[in-house]
Amino acid sequence: MKLFISKLHYKKNLTLYEKLILMPLRACAAVYGSIVNFRNKLYDIKLLPSYTSKSFVISIGNITTGGVGKTPLALEIAKYFLALNKKTAILSRGYGGELQNKEPNLISDGSGALFPASLAGDEPYWLSENCKGAYVVTCRNRIKAEKFVKQEFNPDIIILDDGFQYRKMKRDLNIVLIDSKNKFGNGYLLPAGPLRENLSNMRRADKIVVVNKNFDSKSALKECDYLKKRFKKDIYLCQLIPDIVYDILTGEILQKGTKIMAFSAIGQPEGFYDFLKHDYNLIAVLDFEDHHNYESDDISKIIHFAQEENIDSIVTTEKDAVKLTDYIKGMELPVKIYALKLKAYIDIKEVCGK
Repeated sequence: MKLFISKLHYKKNLTLYEKLILMPLRACAAVYGSIVNFRNKLYDIKLLPSYTSKSFVISIGNITTGGVGKTPLALEIAKYFLALNKKTAILSRGYGGELQNKEPNLISDGSGALFPASLAGDEPYWLSENCKGAYVVTCRNRIKAEKFVKQEFNPDIIILDDGFQYRKMKRDLNIVLIDSKNKFGNGYLLPAGPLRENLSNMRRADKIVVVNKNFDSKSALKECDYLKKRFKKDIYLCQLIPDIVYDILTGEILQKGTKIMAFSAIGQPEGFYDFLKHDYNLIAVLDFEDHHNYESDDISKIIHFAQEENIDSIVTTEKDAVKLTDYIKGMELPVKIYALKLKAYIDIKEVCGK
């Protein structure tokens, strides 16, 4: 049901049944919006305090639910500062991981992931493995995480992954991401729509990054112009482009044109599937809820689904792959599972202004 409703958030032409589903959710959205607005007002007038770090804090977030591209951008920003010899830490809530997150968990001391993806969470694990040199800490209380990493490593730069709504901590740079295609969905607040808060709160953003998950950037550039006029903020385009599709166990590259099926557990998976359609013969797709933790029944379901379509090459996202690699090691599978690696192209120096 959750997956069904999340798809309605971005669907343009609703059936009568779908409209009826959203009606009571819109009443819930009004209540939710009142609570969020009241909370934001308390922070605005400083009745609720915000913690100030001695490090330079960069928040990367969005105003909608679903996968916009926050984690790939966090990776590029971390790499940029590491190249400048700045000690860099990434703080994540660790959503989807099995580790308790009431207290800080050191997922990486810079050498790579210290826990498997099932414990660390898919995004912290992926960041740890792809950004060697950066410290990665998970905790639902980012202030506790900041104090921990500050005491242990004293970083120059702290990156809050998915931090726009985390107003308990002040930030020196507030970056908000917007998907060039899905934008703000149907424009409603949760649970009737994808908005986490009213669009008027975009005023808190210092810079806006439009993420384009399409080979053609014309419409994305038009969206940049529109958003610049609407929000009167600095706007930057981040182009997400497919790099390679590789076997998650052997690293073997999948030949273009191959008949495939795909599955994912990410928000807004349409861009992922569109990328695959460009170079491969995508026959079928299978969706799971965002951050879904795969079990043996899921693997069986995926394999059965592929075999029904007479397909022996299955492609998923890197975010999903990290949760599967250790799980399927040693298993004799009748299919091969591949992952799509994406590259983010953006002028980080311009965005970070440092």
